[in-house]
Amino acid sequence: MKITVIDGQGGKLGAMLTAAIKAEFPEAFVAAVGTNAIATNAMLKAGADSAATGDNPAVVACRDSNAVLGPVGISIADSLHGEVTPKMALAVARCPGIRVLLPINRCSTFIACENSTPTEYIKNAMAILRANLESAK
Repeated sequence: MKITVIDGQGGKLGAMLTAAIKAEFPEAFVAAVGTNAIATNAMLKAGADSAATGDNPAVVACRDSNAVLGPVGISIADSLHGEVTPKMALAVARCPGIRVLLPINRCSTFIACENSTPTEYIKNAMAILRANLESAK
């Protein structure tokens, strides 16, 4: 099973997601894609099995992933202060697996849902991921 995590800025959310995935699904191959080297390094330190930076690695990683996770901004071109390229957003949209996007309300994009903490969002993301991956077996 291959799970792709995409994040930008400092990579804190991506690192939290990577660590949670490795704890919940130790057998999963986690491919980390950062929009910048700092984010990539943070996810690699959190336990990602592979890591790369930029839009082409996002295209390659999403192509055959069972799931892609990250902040909702990874699906919106020019979000995360311009770090998400149109090519990255399209790669997320075209991922054949499921997309689990955390409702981080930044970059002028708001998700109408109950405000929570990143930790709670990650807990919910792991529940969604588990339910979807188990049903695919």
